Amino acid sequence: MPAFLRWSESAITFNRTDHSDAVPHPRRYLLVIDPIVDPKWLTKVLMDGCSGLNIMYAKTLDEMGIDRTNLRPIRAPFHGVVPGFPGTFHAILGRPCYAKFMAVPNYTYLKLKMPSPHGVITIGTSFRRTYECKVECCGHALVVVASEELATLREEVIEETPDTKRSSESFESAEGSKEVLVDPSNSEGKKVRIGTALSPE
Repeated sequence: MPAFLRWSESAITFNRTDHSDAVPHPRRYLLVIDPIVDPKWLTKVLMDGCSGLNIMYAKTLDEMGIDRTNLRPIRAPFHGVVPGFPGTFHAILGRPCYAKFMAVPNYTYLKLKMPSPHGVITIGTSFRRTYECKVECCGHALVVVASEELATLREEVIEETPDTKRSSESFESAEGSKEVLVDPSNSEGKKVRIGTALSPE
């Protein structure tokens, strides 16, 4: 006997009833929703079907009243996340969330549908709202790029700055040189460094 997943009996479809009055530039907009995650209403959650992670920022956890001592470390590696950098969204939900709730996104209509005990739930957003979030994301990205460029510039300046501890009269020995006595009759006398091609005399 097949083992059906929960809510798999619910058919989820999209048609003209989901269509906005106008759909500017299909597929160019982010799917940003405002879900209620008990007991809080999160106003900016990015539904990212390309992400293999569900990400909730520490600030969001604090505002939801979730004690950080309840968090547990995981050994699974992940990448593409900027640690310590404030994000535009309260959370980013990816494929794990879609799979858990049997949710289906539509990036043209900017709507998300998912089954429930009382029928299919439809969550949507406006093109203006998602555009504003995209502009904010671009602003954050510019800050990150500018910070990296500044750090690189600082490293280059430090590398090119001469050593101030070294006096102007000092120099480093070059290859192909040797020390000779100024007065050969005095073995304890002063020495100078000359090229190896020169005669000691």
